[in-house]
Amino acid sequence: MAEQRRMDADTPVFAIAVAAELAGMHPQTLRQYDRIGLVVPGRTSGGSRRYSTHDIEQLREVARLSAEGMSLPAIARLLDLEDENRMLRRRVAELEGALRAERENRPGARVFAAGSSGVIPVPGGRRIRRSTEVVLWRPRG
Repeated sequence: MAEQRRMDADTPVFAIAVAAELAGMHPQTLRQYDRIGLVVPGRTSGGSRRYSTHDIEQLREVARLSAEGMSLPAIARLLDLEDENRMLRRRVAELEGALRAERENRPGARVFAAGSSGVIPVPGGRRIRRSTEVVLWRPRG
């Protein structure tokens, strides 16, 4: 069975002529942006440029910022920071998911009471009677 690739905003699919038209630019402008590292498309095995939906959004953003008077080096820095931000947000979401899964898969309560009868887990939100023999302990996470 052939492996199916999942298409997303970063999947390079558009040839340079199509990408240029979608971005409202001349193909030579896209080549120049690629040369200077501003918007770098994917490449086919034969070396042809392939632009993703995300690349096209970046090209449109470059055109808008350039029209507002921002220099190309400043635009390049801004795009780098936006990419880094996007990557960090993705990583935070992954870590939050892993933490959620860890909490769901962890058996028992995380608060314990110790007394004359031994150590017992105390379900979250449940109150216990205070006495001199009861000690609450929460393990460090």
